[in-house]
Amino acid sequence: MMLLILGLLTSFLSFLYLTAPTIRKFFAGGVCRTNVQLPGKVVVITGANTGIGKETARELARRGARVYIACRDVLKGESAASEIRADTKNSQVLVRKLDLSDTKSIRAFAEGFLAEEKQLHILINNAGVMMCPYSKTADGFETHLGVNHLGHFLLTHLLLEQLKKSAPARVVNLSSVVHHAGKIRFHDLQGEKYYNRGFAYCHSKLANVLFTRELAKRLQGTGVTTYAVHPGVVRSELVRHSFLLCLLWQLFSPFLKSAREGAQTSLHCALAEGLEPLSGKYFSCCRYSRMSLPLASTLKFGDDQIQC
Repeated sequence: MMLLILGLLTSFLSFLYLTAPTIRKFFAGGVCRTNVQLPGKVVVITGANTGIGKETARELARRGARVYIACRDVLKGESAASEIRADTKNSQVLVRKLDLSDTKSIRAFAEGFLAEEKQLHILINNAGVMMCPYSKTADGFETHLGVNHLGHFLLTHLLLEQLKKSAPARVVNLSSVVHHAGKIRFHDLQGEKYYNRGFAYCHSKLANVLFTRELAKRLQGTGVTTYAVHPGVVRSELVRHSFLLCLLWQLFSPFLKSAREGAQTSLHCALAEGLEPLSGKYFSCCRYSRMSLPLASTLKFGDDQIQC
């Protein structure tokens, strides 16, 4: 019986891997098909030294944009920028230091950028962490919430007037389908009472979605629109903090999206024409996807409060 089970399992896995190219093509998702070009446009992408962010930066540079790679590791950023410049023949790919786990670094980046540039047309909040052991940012925030949401929240706030002056402009926030499992736990935002690194990631991705919705409301009539994005399940360094996920990613790598495929929905939301009426919405596979937010989810912004 054991030999029979092993034989069936081996046959199934062999069939699975033989059909992997077809299966992966099916799950690869949509493709950004717009031909919009970006000469004279200025773009900031966080975490663009690797993965989805790097491929997003490459495509926007190919379309003629002046692209700022904002990342914590400047050496990796310079390596990525050099590669993109050589590939796209666009010399306007620049690297600037940005550590989203430190509000001083965020403010320093914003101050330097605003002194250097008079316009900003596209801000892509791409960087993120996932499945980190419990830790806190330099300012005492739980790392997932601090980096994935609060860091980008502050960065967007500091660059908002520049975006308005440059309108039409767009803000793209990378979220995830796992936001469905998230909850804004006001009684324990920093995870000091209970911490699960998987759910901490989900909570931060829900915050990205809620932030996008509220930001869209506040930006009505300004010419700045905003979108939340699920890139799909992508082969990237994001899972580096989880041995189990690293193992699964290796095992199922033939079925996962490449970084280039994962960048398509970000590019769609940054470039596609006619998306303005969908500001604040959630996109997956290069199309609008309805959200099913937890009824108990609530997020405060200043004196206001939104309920979903």
